[in-house]
Amino acid sequence: MVIASGKVVDGRVELDSELPEGVSVTVLAREGDETFEADAETERLLLDAIAQCERGETIPMAQLLGELRDRE
Repeated sequence: MVIASGKVVDGRVELDSELPEGVSVTVLAREGDETFEADAETERLLLDAIAQCERGETIPMAQLLGELRDRE
């Protein structure tokens, strides 16, 4: 999994880096003046979390919510 940033120019997404030809992508866009930028550390944390999920290192949602409630 790769995180790529870019901007929309003439209705098309232009990335700051190259992706392999034919790769499937999902675009998330904020509305209006909202933006989202990730510094290198945040990007690393996101990629680590994605890799953790891909390895199946997850817990059920009910368990997560229970643990969060226990912290209150």
